[in-house]
Amino acid sequence: MSADSAAINLTHHFLIAMPGLEDEAFARSVVYVCEHSERGALGLVINKPSDINLKHLFDQVELPLGRNDLIASPVFQGGPVQTERGFVLHDPMAAENDPSPEESVYASTMMIPGGLEMTTSRDVLEALSNGNGPKRVLVTLGYSAWGEGQLESELADNAWLTVGADAAVIFDTPIEQRYDSALALLGLKAWMLSPEAGHG
Repeated sequence: MSADSAAINLTHHFLIAMPGLEDEAFARSVVYVCEHSERGALGLVINKPSDINLKHLFDQVELPLGRNDLIASPVFQGGPVQTERGFVLHDPMAAENDPSPEESVYASTMMIPGGLEMTTSRDVLEALSNGNGPKRVLVTLGYSAWGEGQLESELADNAWLTVGADAAVIFDTPIEQRYDSALALLGLKAWMLSPEAGHG
């Protein structure tokens, strides 16, 4: 079997930063991978809140926020790329009578195999401003990106652990517990990780 056909696909997985990863953007981070192919990978950091909340963000884009459950929710630092752009990770928004939609109800949405969607168009914010929209959302400014082969090489260097994503960690787990909760999916605790792991 050639190396190409054995390529790993980490779409709908978490990348969990190993202790040796000291890059400020990614230290102790959990990244949700939205897309991974031979061309590279794209993901959103889900456990690094910025200093603004959704109410502030909606004020900036001149929309009211019609969802009281979201007013105090932080906007996250999704990664170092395009930090002025918003990315909304959310539950799938199928039309009521279409249990397996081919496309989202929003204009610019990536349907992520595994059951979540990531939208970059303003219409999802407009839906939230009207008190509607996805039940669970995580909004980031910026995203994380890896070029062709870059993520694979970081994995080979033991920069990241990987595990299938659990939406409950993204949407329902307190922010300060998300790193440990993601590790728990692997049956690990943070103290078990040595910065020197794998380099013995």
